[in-house]
Amino acid sequence: MNDYDALRDYLKKQHLPEFVLTFDEIEAIIDAALPRAAHRASWWETLRSPQEKMPQREACLDAGYIATRQADGRSVRFKRMPKPR
Repeated sequence: MNDYDALRDYLKKQHLPEFVLTFDEIEAIIDAALPRAAHRASWWETLRSPQEKMPQREACLDAGYIATRQADGRSVRFKRMPKPR
């Protein structure tokens, strides 16, 4: 189990097409502090450098969401990926 399995499981239970979680909420979900790197937008962006496997990105993708850090630098928007046809 990696640090972001709990985030993946939380996201899989969501029904909203799009929502925002603060870093504090994400830390409560994963029961750990996010690294300082989480404040950089590139750490969350699932479409950037897809060949670079990062556990937080993989957790979001596995749950069917694309994550984008918000401009406030303290929250992340999760948007459901379109289902393949």
